[in-house]
Amino acid sequence: MKHAWYSLLLITLLFSCESSTKKNTIEYFIYSDADFILTINNLENFKSNTSNNHFIETLSNTTGYNNITKKLDFLNQINSQQRIYINLFKDKKDSLQYSFATQLNDSIFTLDSLKTKREIVQLKGLSAEKLTIDNQTIYVSTQANILVGSNNTSHLEDLFSSNTENVSIKKIIATQDETATFSLFTNNNSLKSIFKNEALTFKNFTEYLTFDTEVSQNNLILSGITKAKDSTSLINVFKNTLPQDNQLAQFAPSNSDGFLSVTFNDYNVFKKNLSTFNKVDNTAVNNTLFENIIEFGEIYSDTTSAVVLHSIDLIGTQEALLSEQERIENFRGVSIYNFSKPTLFLNELKPFITLKNATNYCIINQFLIFASNTETLENIIVNFQNQTTLSDRSYYKEVKKGLSSQSSILQVLNPTSLRQLVNTNLNTTSDLNFDNYKSSALQFIYDTNFAHFNAIIKQSKTKVYDNSITELFNIKLDNDVLNNPQFVKSHLTKQQNIIVQDITNKLYLITNDGKILWKKQLNGPVLGEIKQIDMYKNGRLQLAFVTPTRLYVLDRNGNEVKPFPMSFSDKITQPLSVFDYDKRKNYRLFVTQGKNVLLYDGRGKKVKGFNFKAAKEALNTQPQHLRIKNKDYLIFKTDTQLYILDRRGKTRVSPKTDLTFSDQPVSNYNLDFITTTADGKIATITQKGIVSTTASNLSENNTITSTTKTLLSQSNNLLNIKDHTLELDFGSYTPAKLFLINDKIYISTTDRQTQKVLLYDSNAKLQDNFPVYGTSAIDLDNIDNDSKLEFVTKGERNSILVYKIN
Repeated sequence: MKHAWYSLLLITLLFSCESSTKKNTIEYFIYSDADFILTINNLENFKSNTSNNHFIETLSNTTGYNNITKKLDFLNQINSQQRIYINLFKDKKDSLQYSFATQLNDSIFTLDSLKTKREIVQLKGLSAEKLTIDNQTIYVSTQANILVGSNNTSHLEDLFSSNTENVSIKKIIATQDETATFSLFTNNNSLKSIFKNEALTFKNFTEYLTFDTEVSQNNLILSGITKAKDSTSLINVFKNTLPQDNQLAQFAPSNSDGFLSVTFNDYNVFKKNLSTFNKVDNTAVNNTLFENIIEFGEIYSDTTSAVVLHSIDLIGTQEALLSEQERIENFRGVSIYNFSKPTLFLNELKPFITLKNATNYCIINQFLIFASNTETLENIIVNFQNQTTLSDRSYYKEVKKGLSSQSSILQVLNPTSLRQLVNTNLNTTSDLNFDNYKSSALQFIYDTNFAHFNAIIKQSKTKVYDNSITELFNIKLDNDVLNNPQFVKSHLTKQQNIIVQDITNKLYLITNDGKILWKKQLNGPVLGEIKQIDMYKNGRLQLAFVTPTRLYVLDRNGNEVKPFPMSFSDKITQPLSVFDYDKRKNYRLFVTQGKNVLLYDGRGKKVKGFNFKAAKEALNTQPQHLRIKNKDYLIFKTDTQLYILDRRGKTRVSPKTDLTFSDQPVSNYNLDFITTTADGKIATITQKGIVSTTASNLSENNTITSTTKTLLSQSNNLLNIKDHTLELDFGSYTPAKLFLINDKIYISTTDRQTQKVLLYDSNAKLQDNFPVYGTSAIDLDNIDNDSKLEFVTKGERNSILVYKIN
């Protein structure tokens, strides 16, 4: 009965909202006059990724941002896998209003009946339900299996009753990427400016902007389009021009506030368009200084700026400066001259340029640089010669990788300018901490009758020192972490992603830069590690694992691959074992249920000819496959018996022993089988079945694993690596893990009591800068193909940490 009210709502409203307009898709409920239209493709991923993003978290310190998020608190009550459109706009009293629309088939409000008031209300030609949640009221109604809601009754009525089909806005929204974390449409009344130069108002710049947003912990990457119909919008001054390479960064000092670069292939075409925009006579002024330029821009600093012109015919451009040859000084081999037309750029290139008093200039290579004083020019010359400009900085190079090399407009801002721009649009004076955002950029690339838009807001990487360990990111899950995070390979990027489960049995796939790709609700906890298979033999990898009652195979998007999941009435008691004997992708999937072992192929069909019936008691480890001297061995182990079989389940080795085994796996060590007994002895079994035991310093709770030549064992605070015994501080240690990467062996364990991760080499040497903070066993690998290893571990109760070993 928890959601009985929702069923009642459907029955009551479904037949009362039918309209002659036949609004049968959620796109019909997009409000064309909205200031912002937020498109959320996956609500859970949206909430997780935005809550983990540092830039968005910083915005939460502002009143303007909190006013918006407070209005959107209702999202926390919606459980949906469907796309959601949210319209945001201001009413005549300048108060923020909203509406939303989504499909009903899997969309429900998860309302706490103790905190929520509900009542059926009759609006103008419309039945709705009024929901009061934490002192906020929304009204919801349905039509054609669509749920529509608003905090404004008049607006909700208009959405249902309007006969106007918003064709143009639907076409714009249709360009958005359905895989993006979220997309945003905004009209020209919504923002003050997206430029440092406040004369470049958004209202006059374009009619609308729509973009898709990719969100990770340290990055916001935007990509979209903008368009305006006529010459009253500044973006159209680039009509009939081609963008060029933006090169101002090579003159912008690294301590500047940023720069603006404007390019075109024909200045005369650009000038004609700009004159039309500025409503001035294009023939009134004919200044030959600009005839041969393909780029101009402005470099910003605290108190002044510099204008840069990029000429493709320097001799021709210099001819226009024949009357401007009064040299003031020679600075580091560069002549600095007086300039007699201080307002030229402000007048000729408005509104792009803010410099009011250009009184001096110099020439470097193909570039002419103008400023209001010689000190500004000298600073540019020094940084250019010392190679300390933005183009020389690693953080700018990182941002540039995500941009087009050619653009009509390129703006790059430092942390101070980024803070000012955010405060301007949020109408606040907050002291936002953007210090790590060394270089943020946006660009517009004009293309026929519209422009492409890209923007990157990215935290700069901290300076990395050799032999150091740096934290790459810290991702918070929706709930506490259940199991140890592990790496899994992405067949798309050929790099590693992270997979982890929380205590609600929700499975997360996270990229190696901290973006949550998807979440999948499972019916139970994953047992052991998740395996990867290529069931179609086409290079595309799937995730294979078991819970206590199901065998799952998921594709890269988290979707179930048929015929999986397979359900089992008897409980699954060990992790899934996956073997590919001949490396031909003919997989064998072993499912353990107590003393029984079920065998399936990679397509979920039972394998015929497997003759193992059942063990005498429950298996205490998952099935194993070992290959020794080109012979395959299947290993099933119980507390009192060791089954060493061939591929068909027939006995290959018959060890005669009355030992009581531990729950540790069997390893191939020096061409023998090796494991431990329950009382801590080392048990060795030859390929002929001869069994011997060796006393050790292990107790009942022990760990053992090996490569063919390196033996690792652990008990309490004793860690044995080959012939070395390490007596660790007393604590609560995770089972030691052995990693073989690039022919080098690493051993790790984590003290859960002191929350320290330890990492050793095969000679029992603690690696530099360890221990580091962590609360679980780690997974270690090269996740981004940069030759340096990374590892993942649990952090706080609901977070995972990824570190890089430099």
